[in-house]
Amino acid sequence: ADRLLLVGLPHDKLRLDLIGEADWFGIAGLALGLGGLTVFLEDGQREQWFSSELIRWMAFVSVTGFALLFWGQLTARRPIIKLKLLLDRQFGSVALMGIVLGMVLYGTSYAIPQFLSAIANYNALQSGKVVLLSGLPSLVMMAIVPILLKRVDIRLAVAAGLFIMGGSALLDSNLSLASSGPDFTVSQLLRGVGQILGMLFLSQAVVRSVPPEDAGDASGLFNAVRNLGGSFALAGISILQDQRMWFHSRRLEETLNANSPAVQDYVGGLSQQLGGTPTAMRLIGQQIQGQALVMTYNDIFWIMGMGTLVVLPLVLFLRPLPKDAAPAAMH
Repeated sequence: ADRLLLVGLPHDKLRLDLIGEADWFGIAGLALGLGGLTVFLEDGQREQWFSSELIRWMAFVSVTGFALLFWGQLTARRPIIKLKLLLDRQFGSVALMGIVLGMVLYGTSYAIPQFLSAIANYNALQSGKVVLLSGLPSLVMMAIVPILLKRVDIRLAVAAGLFIMGGSALLDSNLSLASSGPDFTVSQLLRGVGQILGMLFLSQAVVRSVPPEDAGDASGLFNAVRNLGGSFALAGISILQDQRMWFHSRRLEETLNANSPAVQDYVGGLSQQLGGTPTAMRLIGQQIQGQALVMTYNDIFWIMGMGTLVVLPLVLFLRPLPKDAAPAAMH
């Protein structure tokens, strides 16, 4: 592969003088800022946030990195990446939609295996098969994507993609203790269709919303914010799991009144079956935790679905692609 690249790529004259003009502050800041923020978001909940020395250091590294990045924006002749592109109405809208789509894509890919493992006792292979269902529509749709790019208004396509993605997440917000892999089949297939429509048409909006010389920067920014959306999703899911699990557990416990005849009969029946009240109470506690866990995941999918639908109006800021324009490639 290396030899093919050496032969196939055009050879430019080595310009060592450009090394001194590079945005070294921006390069270092981008690596430190994104790297530190990713670790901060993905590991923060598990490490108990600022009670952990690691998280405190990652917060410091992230803030320092972004400070260096912004300093490079002000001082470098050629910044490593043009953040001012985010101020453009169309590109800013695309970036925000990219964050939300990243949150849904990464969030569902993270939440579904966790749910199946905890509730349906799926192993990694079984969960992976369910997650891979979202890739099947791409095998069919990739053949017609060039036609869609030429004939379908980009605003309509992106809106349809967002709507389908949001709807697929909302379909997963009615789970129960009996839910398993087949219950995700329809939502995963719909998610795959929405992903193709949303991401591919947004990628065209990215490179068409900026001058040609800024297409590389725009593409890099879009990929960065999409990945950040995934990190935000993982952090948000971890926080919601703890907070909503506690909330639903307490609410369910409040409905169990020790003076209620129904509760007394239920506990008495379990005690006779299991050989004692302590065993019956442990089983009831497990049932409460199971129900609370399902309700927590329902909340997570509902939030992802509604979050996707909330950004739908941003498609109005997109400009339609030229009818005779060839599909642009993302870097």
